[in-house]
Amino acid sequence: MPALDTQTKVAVVGAGAMGSGIAQVAAQAGHQVYLHDQREGAAQAGRDGIAKQLQRRVDKGKMQQQDLDAVIDRIQPVANLDAVADAGLVIEAIIEDLQIKRQLLANLEDLCAGDAILATNTSSISVTALGAEMNKPERLVGMHFFNPAPLMALVEVVMGLATSQAVADTVHATATAWGKKPVYATSTPGFIVNRVARPFYAESLRLLQEQATDAATLDAIIREAGQFRMGAFELTDLIGHDVNYAVTNSVFNSYYQDPRFLPSLIQKELVEAGRLGRKSGQGFYPYGEGAEKPQPQTEPAQQSDETVVIAEGNPGVAAPLLERLKAAGLTIIERDGPGQIRFGNAVLALTDGRMATERAANEGVANLVLFDLAFDYSNASRLALAPADQASEAAVSCACALLQKAGIAVSLIADRPGLVIMRTVAMLANEAADAALHGVATIADIDLAMKAGLNYPDGPLSWSDRLGAGHVFNVLTNIQNSYAEDRYRPALLLRKNAFAQKGFYS
Repeated sequence: MPALDTQTKVAVVGAGAMGSGIAQVAAQAGHQVYLHDQREGAAQAGRDGIAKQLQRRVDKGKMQQQDLDAVIDRIQPVANLDAVADAGLVIEAIIEDLQIKRQLLANLEDLCAGDAILATNTSSISVTALGAEMNKPERLVGMHFFNPAPLMALVEVVMGLATSQAVADTVHATATAWGKKPVYATSTPGFIVNRVARPFYAESLRLLQEQATDAATLDAIIREAGQFRMGAFELTDLIGHDVNYAVTNSVFNSYYQDPRFLPSLIQKELVEAGRLGRKSGQGFYPYGEGAEKPQPQTEPAQQSDETVVIAEGNPGVAAPLLERLKAAGLTIIERDGPGQIRFGNAVLALTDGRMATERAANEGVANLVLFDLAFDYSNASRLALAPADQASEAAVSCACALLQKAGIAVSLIADRPGLVIMRTVAMLANEAADAALHGVATIADIDLAMKAGLNYPDGPLSWSDRLGAGHVFNVLTNIQNSYAEDRYRPALLLRKNAFAQKGFYS
Protein backbone atom coordinates (compact mmCIF):
# COMPACT_ATOMS: atom_id res chain seq x y z
CA MET A 1 0.00 0.00 0.00
CA PRO A 2 1.25 3.53 -0.74
CA ALA A 3 1.94 6.07 1.96
CA LEU A 4 -0.65 8.69 2.78
CA ASP A 5 -0.38 11.68 0.48
CA THR A 6 0.93 14.83 2.13
CA GLN A 7 -2.43 16.40 1.32
CA THR A 8 -3.93 14.06 3.93
CA LYS A 9 -4.44 15.89 7.19
CA VAL A 10 -3.02 14.30 10.33
CA ALA A 11 -4.39 14.82 13.83
CA VAL A 12 -2.52 14.12 17.05
CA VAL A 13 -4.56 13.90 20.25
CA GLY A 14 -2.40 14.52 23.29
CA ALA A 15 0.09 17.39 23.30
CA GLY A 16 2.57 16.10 25.82
CA ALA A 17 6.20 15.41 24.91
CA MET A 18 5.33 12.36 22.83
CA GLY A 19 2.26 13.82 21.10
CA SER A 20 4.06 17.07 20.27
CA GLY A 21 7.00 15.09 18.91
CA ILE A 22 4.72 13.05 16.64
CA ALA A 23 3.04 16.25 15.43
CA GLN A 24 6.47 17.66 14.59
CA VAL A 25 7.40 14.54 12.61
CA ALA A 26 4.19 14.68 10.57
CA ALA A 27 4.50 18.42 9.94
CA GLN A 28 8.13 18.11 8.88
CA ALA A 29 6.99 15.44 6.40
CA GLY A 30 4.66 18.00 4.82
CA HIS A 31 1.26 17.25 6.38
CA GLN A 32 -1.18 19.75 7.80
CA VAL A 33 -1.40 18.70 11.46
CA TYR A 34 -4.09 19.28 14.05
CA LEU A 35 -2.76 19.17 17.62
CA HIS A 36 -5.40 18.68 20.30
CA ASP A 37 -5.33 18.31 24.05
CA GLN A 38 -8.20 18.56 26.49
CA ARG A 39 -6.07 20.60 28.87
CA GLU A 40 -6.57 24.28 28.22
CA GLY A 41 -3.59 25.83 26.47
CA ALA A 42 -1.69 22.53 26.20
CA ALA A 43 -1.92 22.29 22.42
CA GLN A 44 -0.58 25.81 21.97
CA ALA A 45 2.17 25.08 24.48
CA GLY A 46 3.04 21.96 22.49
CA ARG A 47 3.32 23.97 19.29
CA ASP A 48 5.46 26.59 21.05
CA GLY A 49 7.71 23.84 22.38
CA ILE A 50 8.22 22.48 18.88
CA ALA A 51 9.13 25.96 17.64
CA LYS A 52 11.62 26.35 20.49
CA GLN A 53 13.27 23.01 19.72
CA LEU A 54 13.55 23.76 16.02
CA GLN A 55 14.86 27.27 16.70
CA ARG A 56 17.90 25.66 18.31
CA ARG A 57 18.56 23.88 15.03
CA VAL A 58 18.27 27.16 13.16
CA ASP A 59 20.65 28.86 15.60
CA LYS A 60 23.19 26.08 15.00
CA GLY A 61 22.88 26.38 11.23
CA LYS A 62 21.26 22.96 10.89
CA MET A 63 17.94 24.29 9.61
CA GLN A 64 16.77 27.29 7.60
CA GLN A 65 14.44 29.80 9.23
CA GLN A 66 11.94 29.51 6.38
CA ASP A 67 11.80 25.75 6.88
CA LEU A 68 11.09 26.23 10.58
CA ASP A 69 8.33 28.72 9.78
CA ALA A 70 6.79 26.31 7.26
CA VAL A 71 6.72 23.47 9.78
CA ILE A 72 5.15 25.59 12.50
CA ASP A 73 2.58 27.01 10.05
CA ARG A 74 1.46 23.43 9.31
CA ILE A 75 0.72 22.72 13.00
CA GLN A 76 -2.67 24.00 14.11
CA PRO A 77 -3.58 23.79 17.79
CA VAL A 78 -7.29 23.01 18.19
CA ALA A 79 -9.28 23.32 21.39
CA ASN A 80 -12.18 21.07 20.40
CA LEU A 81 -11.93 17.46 19.28
CA ASP A 82 -14.58 18.18 16.62
CA ALA A 83 -11.94 20.13 14.69
CA VAL A 84 -10.08 16.95 13.71
CA ALA A 85 -13.05 15.51 11.83
CA ASP A 86 -11.50 15.86 8.37
CA ALA A 87 -8.18 14.20 9.30
CA GLY A 88 -7.28 11.09 7.34
CA LEU A 89 -4.99 9.81 10.12
CA VAL A 90 -5.57 10.41 13.81
CA ILE A 91 -2.89 9.34 16.30
CA GLU A 92 -3.82 9.26 19.97
CA ALA A 93 -1.01 9.85 22.44
CA ILE A 94 -2.92 10.30 25.69
CA ILE A 95 -2.68 8.69 29.12
CA GLU A 96 -2.05 4.91 29.25
CA ASP A 97 -5.54 3.99 30.46
CA LEU A 98 -7.65 1.44 28.60
CA GLN A 99 -11.06 2.96 29.32
CA ILE A 100 -10.00 6.55 28.63
CA LYS A 101 -8.45 5.53 25.32
CA ARG A 102 -11.54 3.49 24.39
CA GLN A 103 -13.78 6.49 25.01
CA LEU A 104 -11.59 8.69 22.85
CA LEU A 105 -11.58 6.12 20.02
CA ALA A 106 -15.38 5.90 20.21
CA ASN A 107 -15.61 9.69 19.86
CA LEU A 108 -13.19 9.65 16.93
CA GLU A 109 -15.20 6.93 15.18
CA ASP A 110 -18.25 9.18 15.36
CA LEU A 111 -16.35 12.27 14.20
CA CYS A 112 -14.05 11.06 11.42
CA ALA A 113 -14.81 9.69 7.97
CA GLY A 114 -15.24 5.93 7.68
CA ASP A 115 -11.97 5.52 5.79
CA ALA A 116 -9.88 7.56 8.24
CA ILE A 117 -7.17 5.56 9.98
CA LEU A 118 -7.17 5.65 13.78
CA ALA A 119 -3.81 4.94 15.37
CA THR A 120 -2.71 4.51 18.96
CA ASN A 121 0.74 5.32 20.29
CA THR A 122 0.25 3.01 23.27
CA SER A 123 3.36 1.28 24.53
CA SER A 124 1.67 -1.18 26.84
CA ILE A 125 -2.05 -1.63 26.13
CA SER A 126 -3.33 -4.31 23.77
CA VAL A 127 -4.41 -2.88 20.42
CA THR A 128 -6.93 -5.73 20.27
CA ALA A 129 -8.41 -4.64 23.61
CA LEU A 130 -8.54 -1.01 22.52
CA GLY A 131 -10.46 -1.93 19.38
CA ALA A 132 -12.80 -4.47 20.99
CA GLU A 133 -15.65 -1.97 21.46
CA MET A 134 -15.18 -0.11 18.16
CA ASN A 135 -17.70 -0.41 15.34
CA LYS A 136 -14.86 -0.88 12.85
CA PRO A 137 -11.84 -2.20 14.76
CA GLU A 138 -10.16 -2.99 11.45
CA ARG A 139 -9.31 0.71 11.08
CA LEU A 140 -7.34 0.78 14.37
CA VAL A 141 -3.58 0.18 14.32
CA GLY A 142 -0.74 0.73 16.73
CA MET A 143 1.75 3.39 15.67
CA HIS A 144 4.22 3.25 18.52
CA PHE A 145 6.87 5.97 18.33
CA PHE A 146 9.86 6.13 20.64
CA ASN A 147 10.83 9.16 22.69
CA PRO A 148 11.92 11.66 21.48
CA ALA A 149 9.83 11.00 18.37
CA PRO A 150 11.66 13.46 16.07
CA LEU A 151 15.00 11.78 16.78
CA MET A 152 14.24 8.10 17.30
CA ALA A 153 13.95 6.16 14.05
CA LEU A 154 11.77 3.25 15.12
CA VAL A 155 8.00 3.00 14.75
CA GLU A 156 6.30 -0.25 15.78
CA VAL A 157 3.28 -0.82 13.54
CA VAL A 158 1.16 -3.00 15.79
CA MET A 159 -1.67 -5.12 14.45
CA GLY A 160 -4.55 -6.06 16.70
CA LEU A 161 -6.65 -9.14 16.03
CA ALA A 162 -9.01 -7.15 13.79
CA THR A 163 -6.57 -4.66 12.23
CA SER A 164 -6.79 -4.56 8.45
CA GLN A 165 -3.58 -5.52 6.68
CA ALA A 166 -4.18 -2.66 4.25
CA VAL A 167 -4.37 -0.20 7.16
CA ALA A 168 -1.16 -1.56 8.69
CA ASP A 169 0.60 -1.44 5.31
CA THR A 170 -0.49 2.16 4.76
CA VAL A 171 0.80 3.22 8.17
CA HIS A 172 4.05 1.30 7.58
CA ALA A 173 4.56 3.06 4.23
CA THR A 174 3.65 6.42 5.78
CA ALA A 175 6.16 5.98 8.60
CA THR A 176 8.80 5.20 5.98
CA ALA A 177 7.85 8.35 4.05
CA TRP A 178 8.28 10.29 7.29
CA GLY A 179 11.89 9.13 7.51
CA LYS A 180 11.29 6.43 10.11
CA LYS A 181 12.20 2.74 10.25
CA PRO A 182 8.91 0.92 10.80
CA VAL A 183 8.51 -2.72 11.82
CA TYR A 184 5.41 -4.88 11.98
CA ALA A 185 4.40 -6.41 15.30
CA THR A 186 1.41 -8.30 16.62
CA SER A 187 -0.45 -7.01 19.64
CA THR A 188 1.25 -9.01 22.37
CA PRO A 189 2.49 -7.65 25.72
CA GLY A 190 5.41 -5.31 25.22
CA PHE A 191 5.18 -5.63 21.41
CA ILE A 192 8.83 -6.05 20.27
CA VAL A 193 11.09 -3.63 22.08
CA ASN A 194 9.54 -3.52 25.53
CA ARG A 195 9.45 -7.32 25.59
CA VAL A 196 12.81 -8.22 24.08
CA ALA A 197 14.66 -5.52 26.05
CA ARG A 198 13.66 -6.83 29.50
CA PRO A 199 16.81 -8.97 29.93
CA PHE A 200 19.05 -5.95 29.28
CA TYR A 201 17.88 -4.48 32.58
CA ALA A 202 17.15 -7.75 34.36
CA GLU A 203 20.59 -9.35 34.04
CA SER A 204 22.49 -6.31 35.30
CA LEU A 205 20.02 -5.96 38.17
CA ARG A 206 20.46 -9.61 39.07
CA LEU A 207 24.26 -9.39 38.93
CA LEU A 208 24.10 -6.37 41.21
CA GLN A 209 21.83 -8.23 43.62
CA GLU A 210 24.28 -11.17 43.59
CA GLN A 211 27.12 -8.74 44.39
CA ALA A 212 29.08 -9.61 41.27
CA THR A 213 30.34 -6.01 41.33
CA ASP A 214 28.91 -2.49 41.67
CA ALA A 215 26.56 -0.59 39.36
CA ALA A 216 29.21 1.72 37.90
CA THR A 217 31.42 -1.22 36.96
CA LEU A 218 28.57 -3.16 35.37
CA ASP A 219 27.57 -0.11 33.35
CA ALA A 220 31.15 0.43 32.21
CA ILE A 221 31.42 -3.21 31.07
CA ILE A 222 28.14 -2.92 29.14
CA ARG A 223 29.36 0.23 27.38
CA GLU A 224 33.04 -0.48 26.85
CA ALA A 225 32.89 -4.19 26.08
CA GLY A 226 29.35 -4.55 24.74
CA GLN A 227 29.29 -1.19 22.90
CA PHE A 228 25.79 -0.41 24.12
CA ARG A 229 25.15 3.32 24.37
CA MET A 230 24.36 3.17 28.09
CA GLY A 231 24.52 0.63 30.86
CA ALA A 232 21.35 -0.67 32.48
CA PHE A 233 21.63 1.52 35.57
CA GLU A 234 22.36 4.71 33.65
CA LEU A 235 19.46 3.96 31.35
CA THR A 236 16.92 3.14 34.05
CA ASP A 237 17.95 6.30 35.92
CA LEU A 238 17.21 8.21 32.72
CA ILE A 239 13.91 6.47 31.99
CA GLY A 240 12.74 6.69 35.59
CA HIS A 241 12.51 3.67 37.85
CA ASP A 242 8.79 4.12 38.34
CA VAL A 243 8.28 3.84 34.58
CA ASN A 244 10.76 1.03 33.96
CA TYR A 245 9.57 -1.01 36.95
CA ALA A 246 5.93 -0.54 35.89
CA VAL A 247 6.66 -1.82 32.38
CA THR A 248 8.51 -4.84 33.78
CA ASN A 249 5.58 -5.63 36.07
CA SER A 250 3.12 -5.19 33.21
CA VAL A 251 5.01 -7.62 30.96
CA PHE A 252 5.55 -10.06 33.88
CA ASN A 253 1.85 -10.13 34.75
CA SER A 254 0.72 -10.19 31.11
CA TYR A 255 2.76 -13.34 30.57
CA TYR A 256 1.24 -15.01 33.65
CA GLN A 257 4.29 -14.44 35.86
CA ASP A 258 6.75 -16.13 33.51
CA PRO A 259 10.05 -16.05 35.48
CA ARG A 260 11.88 -14.71 32.42
CA PHE A 261 10.31 -11.33 33.24
CA LEU A 262 10.64 -11.42 37.03
CA PRO A 263 10.92 -7.85 38.41
CA SER A 264 13.90 -6.85 40.54
CA LEU A 265 13.67 -6.37 44.31
CA ILE A 266 16.44 -3.77 44.07
CA GLN A 267 14.41 -1.67 41.64
CA LYS A 268 11.31 -2.15 43.78
CA GLU A 269 13.20 -0.70 46.73
CA LEU A 270 14.28 2.32 44.69
CA VAL A 271 10.70 3.02 43.63
CA GLU A 272 9.39 2.66 47.18
CA ALA A 273 12.10 5.04 48.40
CA GLY A 274 11.22 7.61 45.74
CA ARG A 275 14.68 7.28 44.20
CA LEU A 276 13.37 7.40 40.65
CA GLY A 277 16.55 8.46 38.87
CA ARG A 278 17.44 11.75 37.27
CA LYS A 279 14.00 13.29 37.75
CA SER A 280 14.15 12.80 41.52
CA GLY A 281 17.84 13.58 41.91
CA GLN A 282 18.80 10.08 43.03
CA GLY A 283 18.59 6.63 41.51
CA PHE A 284 21.50 4.25 41.22
CA TYR A 285 23.58 7.40 40.87
CA PRO A 286 23.28 10.85 42.47
CA TYR A 287 22.27 13.84 40.33
CA GLY A 288 22.11 17.54 40.79
CA GLU A 289 24.67 20.21 41.45
CA GLY A 290 27.94 18.85 42.77
CA ALA A 291 26.96 15.22 42.40
CA GLU A 292 29.84 12.94 41.49
CA LYS A 293 29.16 9.75 39.58
CA PRO A 294 30.96 6.70 41.00
CA GLN A 295 33.78 5.34 38.88
CA PRO A 296 34.06 1.73 37.73
CA GLN A 297 36.43 -0.65 39.47
CA THR A 298 39.51 -1.04 37.31
CA GLU A 299 42.45 -3.27 38.19
CA PRO A 300 45.76 -1.46 38.71
CA ALA A 301 48.53 -2.21 36.25
CA GLN A 302 49.97 -5.67 36.76
CA GLN A 303 53.62 -6.37 36.03
CA SER A 304 54.63 -9.31 33.85
CA ASP A 305 57.79 -10.01 31.91
CA GLU A 306 56.07 -12.76 29.94
CA THR A 307 56.06 -12.21 26.17
CA VAL A 308 54.69 -15.50 24.88
CA VAL A 309 50.99 -16.37 24.57
CA ILE A 310 49.99 -19.94 23.80
CA ALA A 311 46.66 -20.23 21.98
CA GLU A 312 45.30 -23.73 22.35
CA GLY A 313 42.59 -24.46 19.81
CA ASN A 314 40.19 -22.28 17.85
CA PRO A 315 39.57 -18.98 19.66
CA GLY A 316 36.31 -18.51 17.74
CA VAL A 317 34.71 -15.12 18.29
CA ALA A 318 37.73 -14.07 20.39
CA ALA A 319 40.15 -14.38 17.44
CA PRO A 320 40.53 -10.56 17.17
CA LEU A 321 41.84 -10.54 20.74
CA LEU A 322 44.80 -12.69 19.69
CA GLU A 323 45.48 -10.34 16.79
CA ARG A 324 45.39 -7.43 19.20
CA LEU A 325 47.88 -9.15 21.48
CA LYS A 326 50.12 -9.86 18.51
CA ALA A 327 49.96 -6.18 17.52
CA ALA A 328 51.02 -5.31 21.09
CA GLY A 329 54.28 -7.16 20.49
CA LEU A 330 53.50 -10.50 22.12
CA THR A 331 54.50 -13.76 20.49
CA ILE A 332 51.53 -16.00 19.73
CA ILE A 333 52.13 -19.75 19.55
CA GLU A 334 49.16 -21.67 18.20
CA ARG A 335 48.59 -25.33 18.86
CA ASP A 336 45.71 -27.77 19.20
CA GLY A 337 43.65 -27.67 22.34
CA PRO A 338 40.32 -26.85 23.99
CA GLY A 339 40.13 -23.17 23.02
CA GLN A 340 42.18 -21.65 25.84
CA ILE A 341 44.83 -18.96 26.10
CA ARG A 342 47.84 -19.59 28.33
CA PHE A 343 49.94 -16.72 29.64
CA GLY A 344 52.33 -17.26 32.51
CA ASN A 345 50.43 -19.00 35.30
CA ALA A 346 47.03 -18.13 33.89
CA VAL A 347 44.71 -20.14 31.68
CA LEU A 348 42.14 -17.83 30.09
CA ALA A 349 38.96 -18.93 28.33
CA LEU A 350 35.83 -17.28 27.01
CA THR A 351 32.87 -17.88 29.32
CA ASP A 352 30.50 -20.62 28.19
CA GLY A 353 27.87 -19.92 30.85
CA ARG A 354 29.43 -22.05 33.58
CA MET A 355 31.05 -20.53 36.63
CA ALA A 356 34.84 -20.48 36.46
CA THR A 357 35.03 -22.47 39.70
CA GLU A 358 32.81 -25.24 38.33
CA ARG A 359 34.60 -25.32 35.01
CA ALA A 360 38.04 -25.41 36.65
CA ALA A 361 36.98 -28.44 38.66
CA ASN A 362 35.41 -30.19 35.66
CA GLU A 363 38.38 -29.57 33.37
CA GLY A 364 41.15 -29.96 35.93
CA VAL A 365 42.51 -26.45 35.31
CA ALA A 366 43.03 -24.77 38.68
CA ASN A 367 44.33 -21.44 37.39
CA LEU A 368 41.33 -20.79 35.14
CA VAL A 369 40.26 -17.18 34.56
CA LEU A 370 37.22 -16.58 32.37
CA PHE A 371 36.88 -13.50 30.19
CA ASP A 372 33.65 -11.97 29.02
CA LEU A 373 32.18 -11.52 25.57
CA ALA A 374 32.89 -8.29 23.70
CA PHE A 375 31.05 -6.89 20.73
CA ASP A 376 34.38 -6.43 18.98
CA TYR A 377 37.57 -7.56 20.69
CA SER A 378 39.64 -5.51 18.29
CA ASN A 379 38.51 -2.25 19.88
CA ALA A 380 36.94 -3.15 23.24
CA SER A 381 38.35 -0.80 25.89
CA ARG A 382 37.33 -2.92 28.89
CA LEU A 383 36.74 -6.60 29.66
CA ALA A 384 35.39 -8.41 32.68
CA LEU A 385 37.39 -11.26 34.17
CA ALA A 386 36.14 -13.84 36.67
CA PRO A 387 38.74 -16.17 38.25
CA ALA A 388 37.95 -19.58 39.63
CA ASP A 389 38.19 -19.92 43.39
CA GLN A 390 41.04 -22.38 42.78
CA ALA A 391 43.10 -19.83 40.80
CA SER A 392 46.23 -18.45 42.44
CA GLU A 393 46.84 -14.73 42.91
CA ALA A 394 49.73 -15.03 40.47
CA ALA A 395 47.43 -16.48 37.80
CA VAL A 396 44.89 -13.69 38.26
CA SER A 397 47.69 -11.13 38.04
CA CYS A 398 48.94 -12.70 34.80
CA ALA A 399 45.45 -12.68 33.28
CA CYS A 400 45.04 -8.99 34.10
CA ALA A 401 48.51 -8.18 32.77
CA LEU A 402 47.79 -9.92 29.47
CA LEU A 403 44.76 -7.81 28.70
CA GLN A 404 46.45 -4.67 29.95
CA LYS A 405 49.31 -5.25 27.51
CA ALA A 406 46.69 -4.96 24.74
CA GLY A 407 45.44 -1.66 26.17
CA ILE A 408 42.31 -3.16 27.72
CA ALA A 409 41.05 -2.02 31.13
CA VAL A 410 40.24 -4.97 33.37
CA SER A 411 37.34 -5.25 35.81
CA LEU A 412 37.51 -8.28 38.08
CA ILE A 413 34.04 -9.48 39.03
CA ALA A 414 32.83 -12.27 41.28
CA ASP A 415 32.47 -15.68 39.66
CA ARG A 416 28.92 -15.71 38.26
CA PRO A 417 27.44 -17.77 35.39
CA GLY A 418 27.92 -16.12 32.00
CA LEU A 419 29.69 -13.03 33.39
CA VAL A 420 28.08 -9.78 32.10
CA ILE A 421 27.95 -9.29 28.32
CA MET A 422 27.65 -12.97 27.46
CA ARG A 423 24.65 -13.61 29.68
CA THR A 424 22.97 -10.34 28.68
CA VAL A 425 23.33 -11.00 24.95
CA ALA A 426 22.30 -14.64 25.38
CA MET A 427 19.13 -13.64 27.20
CA LEU A 428 18.33 -10.90 24.66
CA ALA A 429 18.72 -13.44 21.86
CA ASN A 430 16.61 -15.91 23.82
CA GLU A 431 13.72 -13.48 24.18
CA ALA A 432 14.04 -12.41 20.55
CA ALA A 433 13.96 -16.03 19.41
CA ASP A 434 10.86 -16.70 21.48
CA ALA A 435 9.16 -13.61 20.04
CA ALA A 436 9.96 -14.81 16.52
CA LEU A 437 8.65 -18.30 17.31
CA HIS A 438 5.35 -16.83 18.52
CA GLY A 439 4.92 -14.67 15.45
CA VAL A 440 5.29 -11.34 17.25
CA ALA A 441 7.51 -10.12 14.40
CA THR A 442 9.93 -11.42 11.80
CA ILE A 443 13.54 -12.11 12.67
CA ALA A 444 14.67 -9.15 10.58
CA ASP A 445 12.11 -6.78 12.13
CA ILE A 446 13.04 -7.84 15.66
CA ASP A 447 16.70 -7.07 15.03
CA LEU A 448 15.86 -3.79 13.31
CA ALA A 449 13.59 -2.78 16.19
CA MET A 450 16.31 -3.30 18.79
CA LYS A 451 18.87 -1.35 16.78
CA ALA A 452 16.60 1.51 15.68
CA GLY A 453 14.58 1.71 18.88
CA LEU A 454 17.33 1.28 21.49
CA ASN A 455 20.56 1.87 19.53
CA TYR A 456 21.86 -1.64 20.21
CA PRO A 457 25.17 -2.29 18.42
CA ASP A 458 23.59 -5.27 16.65
CA GLY A 459 20.28 -7.09 16.64
CA PRO A 460 20.26 -9.92 19.20
CA LEU A 461 19.56 -12.62 16.60
CA SER A 462 22.25 -11.33 14.26
CA TRP A 463 24.64 -11.22 17.23
CA SER A 464 23.70 -14.80 18.09
CA ASP A 465 24.61 -15.86 14.55
CA ARG A 466 27.99 -14.12 14.82
CA LEU A 467 28.79 -16.19 17.90
CA GLY A 468 28.25 -19.38 15.91
CA ALA A 469 25.58 -22.03 15.58
CA GLY A 470 24.50 -23.40 18.94
CA HIS A 471 26.69 -21.05 20.98
CA VAL A 472 23.91 -19.10 22.71
CA PHE A 473 21.94 -22.30 23.27
CA ASN A 474 24.94 -23.89 25.02
CA VAL A 475 25.56 -20.78 27.14
CA LEU A 476 21.93 -20.64 28.27
CA THR A 477 21.86 -24.37 28.99
CA ASN A 478 24.88 -23.95 31.24
CA ILE A 479 23.43 -20.89 32.99
CA GLN A 480 20.14 -22.73 33.52
CA ASN A 481 22.00 -25.69 34.98
CA SER A 482 23.84 -23.35 37.34
CA TYR A 483 20.73 -21.65 38.69
CA ALA A 484 18.25 -24.51 38.21
CA GLU A 485 15.68 -21.88 37.23
CA ASP A 486 13.16 -21.79 34.40
CA ARG A 487 14.13 -18.16 33.84
CA TYR A 488 17.11 -19.26 31.73
CA ARG A 489 15.41 -21.98 29.69
CA PRO A 490 16.60 -21.79 26.06
CA ALA A 491 13.97 -20.84 23.49
CA LEU A 492 12.76 -23.60 21.20
CA LEU A 493 14.19 -21.93 18.08
CA LEU A 494 17.61 -21.69 19.69
CA ARG A 495 17.48 -25.38 20.54
CA LYS A 496 16.31 -26.34 17.06
CA ASN A 497 18.97 -24.23 15.36
CA ALA A 498 21.67 -25.65 17.62
CA PHE A 499 20.89 -29.22 16.59
CA ALA A 500 20.55 -28.19 12.95
CA GLN A 501 23.83 -26.28 13.22
CA LYS A 502 22.38 -23.22 11.54
CA GLY A 503 21.75 -19.59 12.38
CA PHE A 504 18.69 -17.38 12.16
CA TYR A 505 19.78 -15.86 8.86
CA SER A 506 21.28 -18.95 7.21
